[in-house]
Amino acid sequence: MEPLTDLELIEEVRSGKRQAFTELMRRHQERIYWAARRILGDHADADDVTQETFVKAFLSLGDFRGDASFFTWIYRIAINLSLNALRKRHLVSYLRESEIAQKVFPSHEDPHKDLEAKEMASLVSRAVATLPDKQRAVFVMRYYDEMSYEEISYVLKTSVGGLKANYFHALHKVQEYLKNATAS
Repeated sequence: MEPLTDLELIEEVRSGKRQAFTELMRRHQERIYWAARRILGDHADADDVTQETFVKAFLSLGDFRGDASFFTWIYRIAINLSLNALRKRHLVSYLRESEIAQKVFPSHEDPHKDLEAKEMASLVSRAVATLPDKQRAVFVMRYYDEMSYEEISYVLKTSVGGLKANYFHALHKVQEYLKNATAS
């Protein structure tokens, strides 16, 4: 028997079968957690946002119209909650150095190169942490999560043109930060 689609599970939840929501959570929890983690940079905060995302999604499931996929819908909830948390605590950094190193820099057998990669990862982390909240969110979604501008537009409720400008400015600021930091 084929597993139910997200839309079929949503219909089951709407008809009173709450355990179907557990399956939706199982399917999407890890990706939602990592989206929040990339924005917030903290395991506990990402856990809180992940939990809050699914609570909010469950309570708002009646509002889900199916204009986008269920994942895109809950991703938008997670990003909005993450940005709210970010604003509340004025985040200084948002990604752990090791996560950047794993994502951006391959592992080397040469310890000297590993050290250089970790130092560069630290610089990248500090560079991204200096970005304004919206540019940081667009940068994370586009660069790390490899989302299309259309998906980001849906999540942030912003025009594609505005997102492209935000990403361009964020990328330029990161490059300038790295250039200035490595020149000194």
